[in-house]
Amino acid sequence: MRQAARALFGRRARLRWVHLILGGALAMPYVLVGSVIIAPATGGTDVFGSFPLQLASFGVGLPLAAVTSLFPLTRPLEAAAVRWLCGVDTDRLAFGPARTRGEKGRTAGWFTLHLGFGGIIAGMSLAVPPFAAVLIALPVVAGLGGTRLGLPEVLDHAWVLALAPVAGAAMLVALAGCAAGGGALLARWAPALLGPSPEGRLAAAEARAADLAVRNRLARELHDSVGHALSAVGLQASAARRVLDSDPQFVREALAAIEDTTRRTVGELDAVLGVLREGDAPGTAPAPTLGADLDGLLRRTRAGGQRVTATVGTDLEVLPALLSREGYRIVQEGLSNALRHAGERVAVDVRIEGAGGELEITVENPVTGPATVTAPASSRPGGGHGLRGIADRVRLLGGTMTAGPVAGSSGPAGESWRLHVRLPMKGPA
Repeated sequence: MRQAARALFGRRARLRWVHLILGGALAMPYVLVGSVIIAPATGGTDVFGSFPLQLASFGVGLPLAAVTSLFPLTRPLEAAAVRWLCGVDTDRLAFGPARTRGEKGRTAGWFTLHLGFGGIIAGMSLAVPPFAAVLIALPVVAGLGGTRLGLPEVLDHAWVLALAPVAGAAMLVALAGCAAGGGALLARWAPALLGPSPEGRLAAAEARAADLAVRNRLARELHDSVGHALSAVGLQASAARRVLDSDPQFVREALAAIEDTTRRTVGELDAVLGVLREGDAPGTAPAPTLGADLDGLLRRTRAGGQRVTATVGTDLEVLPALLSREGYRIVQEGLSNALRHAGERVAVDVRIEGAGGELEITVENPVTGPATVTAPASSRPGGGHGLRGIADRVRLLGGTMTAGPVAGSSGPAGESWRLHVRLPMKGPA
């Protein structure tokens, strides 16, 4: 019983009733135009004095409403009303003007249905409640002063007076049921008639995919640049603190490296944030590359006391710009992972070679304990996007990547952690 009452008189039912009343109000001008057309055809008969002629005027006005629905603002306004009053989700509606023939046809069909259902429910809402109120109050009114007040003779029967309030209440419930049913039908049909076309859905999906791709790329850039900088700065500050009194020269070098690292990272951060700010031009700071910035990356990493050896077996200056930028980020993230998980004094070996049309990047460090093997950069607590970001870059460049422990003799357990990447020097990116 409570669910039935909520369906007929709940908040959503009331809002949909208001939506139908608005449709009836919008239908009135078209009914007036229809009456102007119908009146001469009936010899000047008073249209509003005849219920059949009123229905005829209503029927003539609805096609006129379908024609005027081609106005560009019709679909956005109707979609907004459906969203707020009918409870239809925003992503199932199209809020732009109808442009294609199919969209215009569906908008015309919706506008006609809204005005048609709204006109009927609005007319019932005006006529039924007063009549129902009279029936409910009839036993009291008929008994006043012992007079029937000019009422029909059938009301002389006591059973008629007894059933009149029941009939009046039933009429009100029936009106509520008609309004709830009409509102539910319109809410069900709205996505099909006011929703985006298949072409519109495809365009929206492509736009979302492009936006997601940009956001993922920016997230990788932020993770790699800022994450590496924080790891390097933390390592350099820790090393400088330990030898603050015994080796001032090392402390000066570490502070200089920290200054250089933070300056470069702020520039890269400004460049990325410039893309995120809507309407702003991309940042002017150039993206780091292997040819121009690898030496500085290695120098800043060594300034914190990390032992890094690098072997470069190809001319980095002639690499394609995109390959050189992504290769720099891969080396940077490989060093960051080694700093986080291998320890400060563990040696890290970086090899960059070019052979057979491929660029090979290898970052290797000895395993210093079980945590290094069991908690690689892809699964560390609180982070875990290092290897995933490298894998995304490698996949976009059409390359391959392997990462994990390998047999060796450099670590206490005879194992090393190796990141190995192969990237085609020419190919789709």
